[in-house]
Amino acid sequence: EQRDTQALLPVTQAMELRKRDYHVERPLMNQEQLEELGCWTSAARTYQWRTWFQCSRARAQALLFQHLPVLAWLPRYSLRDWLLGDLLAGLSVAIMQLPQGLAYALLAGLPPVFGLYSSFYPVFIYFLFGTSRHISVGTFAVMSVMVGSVTESLAPDENFLQGANSTVDEAARDGVRVQLASTLSVLVGLFQVGLGLVRFGFVVTYLSEPLVRGYTTAASVQVFISQLKYVFGLQLSSRSGPLSLIYTVLEVCWKLPQSVVGTVVTALVAGVALVLVKLLNDKLRRYLPMPIPGELLTLIGATGISYGVGLKPRFGVDVVGNIPAGLVPPAAPSPQLFTSLLGYAFTIAVVGFAIAISLGKIFALRHGYRVDSNQELVALGLSNLIGGVFQCFPVSCSMSRSLVQESAGGNTQVAGAVSSLFILIIIVKLGELFRDLPKAVLAAAIIVNLKGMLMQFTDIRSLWKSNRMDLLIWLVTFVATILLNLDIGLAVAVVFSLLLVIVRTQLPRYSVLGQVPDTDIYQDVAEYSEAREVPGVKVFRSSATMYFANAELYSDALKQRCGVDVDHLISQKKKRLRKQEQKLKRLRKSLQKQTAASEGASVSIHVNTSVRDMESNNMEDSKAKVRLEELEDIAASGQEDAKAPDGSTLKALGLPQPHFHSLVLDLGALSFVDTVCIKSLKNIFRDFREIEVEVYMAACHTPVVAQLEAGNFFDASISKQHLFASVHDAVLFALQHPRSGPASPVLVSWPLAH
Repeated sequence: EQRDTQALLPVTQAMELRKRDYHVERPLMNQEQLEELGCWTSAARTYQWRTWFQCSRARAQALLFQHLPVLAWLPRYSLRDWLLGDLLAGLSVAIMQLPQGLAYALLAGLPPVFGLYSSFYPVFIYFLFGTSRHISVGTFAVMSVMVGSVTESLAPDENFLQGANSTVDEAARDGVRVQLASTLSVLVGLFQVGLGLVRFGFVVTYLSEPLVRGYTTAASVQVFISQLKYVFGLQLSSRSGPLSLIYTVLEVCWKLPQSVVGTVVTALVAGVALVLVKLLNDKLRRYLPMPIPGELLTLIGATGISYGVGLKPRFGVDVVGNIPAGLVPPAAPSPQLFTSLLGYAFTIAVVGFAIAISLGKIFALRHGYRVDSNQELVALGLSNLIGGVFQCFPVSCSMSRSLVQESAGGNTQVAGAVSSLFILIIIVKLGELFRDLPKAVLAAAIIVNLKGMLMQFTDIRSLWKSNRMDLLIWLVTFVATILLNLDIGLAVAVVFSLLLVIVRTQLPRYSVLGQVPDTDIYQDVAEYSEAREVPGVKVFRSSATMYFANAELYSDALKQRCGVDVDHLISQKKKRLRKQEQKLKRLRKSLQKQTAASEGASVSIHVNTSVRDMESNNMEDSKAKVRLEELEDIAASGQEDAKAPDGSTLKALGLPQPHFHSLVLDLGALSFVDTVCIKSLKNIFRDFREIEVEVYMAACHTPVVAQLEAGNFFDASISKQHLFASVHDAVLFALQHPRSGPASPVLVSWPLAH
């Protein structure tokens, strides 16, 4: 029937069908034979640092293009294909950047104009040094709230009270905070550039996706709560440190009766308008060439209404105030602040880079290009370093602006340069027009833009279904960040996630494997109902690598899964051997006494004895000699038993024998070995050989074999002949060479079906 079916199929399909039914036939291979057959030689070790000191024109050019990527891609820029899309994308991003820059500066505890500076200098620097074509660098809510926690903790309002009415000297306070933020930006940039130059970009791998999402969700909650004072027009105390967020919420609730009605109404109207524009954008997305700039229109409208109606003098609505036109001159950072800002700077540097690189890799994967994580670290660092000199605060990339840049047709970093030039025009000519903009409108814009990050609460439901360990990381990160503030919360989250990895390696899945019928595949007998254990051979596997933290657990699980109380059996064997030895010593002592008695005894023969008495004395003497010879035979036999290989066997000692004669350790999960692992493996060999079970290893990777050799694992009793290329090879060898008992029948080849 199969041949008839193949005859009806096309020739190519029939050939493919025949290829699927095949046989694998090869000799059994241990590690020694495999190395000999494959001509194994240790790979030559390469020293990467040697290439750093090589000098050539090609290497100099490669280094220049690597650290200044604009020289590599700008000469190949296609004006016809990319320029229009980049111009539209740059304009769209600039329209978003303007209100967000003003708003996020308030979030950082700084005058709004410094948000515009932070939307110009760093963006243009990233255009020169960045490798991602689609991310929008600039102000970001999470970074701003982290900066705000630093400025408000080191320069609280209480330090600038003046006069009898305890008013805050805002000019002096803002000057100190600007100096703090710019110095912090310089330190963040130095950290990022330094880490990038030493190729430390991999540090972000310790920030898993659940950790980053839990952290940004907690940061969005902090952003939301920090804007409540602008929404309700309240004067709150500056707080920082653990539980500061809880105290702020309690203070807001306590002071709600003092809310300014005009400020609340302004924030509500602006928030509703922004939400309606966003809903309209979502519905008309397919028909609009670019999204409706809701934030910009709301800012312009609110500024006009505030100026025309007089919201500040008539209703007490707080406004942005004076926005100076033009750029500020560069200023050197304050070295006296370095020591107090170092910890904050490192945290902000890592978080900012983690957000930027994760978003950059998403766009790179989507559009088919590569992002260099180390160069991204350098580019972001230079953006913050040079921006700090021009009194900017630390920046990263914004998800919302990046999505707009991509959807508006942005193709390269030129879009970022275009947006920075638009911001420059606003700084120089148009910034002062926004002096009557209510701060409540900026707060409403910030809160509405938090929707994307607050929607990450849905991760709880999805992670509950998919991976509860990741859910635990998410929850611990969120709670720690809410309760302990952003810097300590991140440290707790990273430590917890690393400890969780260690705990998970200590609780792997241990399995006894059985053979799937008619294959050379071995699977867990608890999961595969058709998998059968090979008679006389026990195959054991762990799902995690074995190292110092779980080596003892591995040994305990192995002895438990084998169904034999190995330690008890060994102790019983030693006890019986000890008894046998003590019995032997007693026999020797008895033998020595009998020998001494026979030699020292003198037989008195009386002259007046009858022949009958002499005969009886001779008979007693001969019986004593016979008893002496029996004792000698027993002692001799005891000594021979002690020396013979079978004299100390479990069977000879009257102990139960294990139901298997060979143990195969599947070590395919080992990625490395340490000294504790090597010692544990040696102990396993020793213990199981004590109970007459031979141990074999299988499926070790070549680097692991090299580490075993370097650790002096192989010796006279354990050689590479105990290590096999696969579990099946080890099982077949064990069946052919059982430690005790007859060998079971062996199949040397297996048909493998598709």
